[in-house]
Amino acid sequence: MVIIEQFFSKDEVHQYRFALKQVPWNDGKQTAMGMAADVKQNGQADANDAQVQQLANGVLAKMGTTPKLVSAALPHKIFPPCFNRYSEHETYGFHVDAAIMRLPNSQDVIRSDMSMTLFLSEPDEYQGGELVIATEFGEHRVKCQAGDAIVYPSSSLHKVTPVTQGTRIAAITWMQSLVTDQSMRQTLFQLDQTIQSLAIDSNANRQQLDNLHHVYHNLIRQFSQV
Repeated sequence: MVIIEQFFSKDEVHQYRFALKQVPWNDGKQTAMGMAADVKQNGQADANDAQVQQLANGVLAKMGTTPKLVSAALPHKIFPPCFNRYSEHETYGFHVDAAIMRLPNSQDVIRSDMSMTLFLSEPDEYQGGELVIATEFGEHRVKCQAGDAIVYPSSSLHKVTPVTQGTRIAAITWMQSLVTDQSMRQTLFQLDQTIQSLAIDSNANRQQLDNLHHVYHNLIRQFSQV
């Protein structure tokens, strides 16, 4: 799990919140598949609406220019971001995201390796509504600042706890990674973050930094699938 602080600035959050007030919303159950539909209670912005599509494209553009996200997920294909809304008493019980997702209005599919939730509501705007991700080390409860995003494996069981007061708004998307192995993605992320830290250190040895670059990119060559 990787938290990306200020994926959106506060101004961008405000612009998206204002725009999302103007778009049509549907029952979120309409987009859930299989067992997930039984535990999904929320609203989802109409993905066929032109303004919603424009907002989704804005998130996509931001994803491509966010180094920490690219480093963590190594995205190859990205599902168009969706926008969800949880009002009082709404929730999404434990579920696993579909492994294969068909891209809208296309015959192409993606394998969901990594999921991303972008929080568009401040934590004090709603009670409850935590994103809970089950891992081998126990459950992690996440409630980020508006504009922050969290990236986590799509294979994990996760849920959104019931909102007891206020409204929770977020964007969600899924990514097919260039690297299918989750443990290797984690190793590559740690290596790349180390390289990026050394790159801005004026005392770092250039030859050693070049060697790390060499190792990193050769691992990408070895483990990526395109």
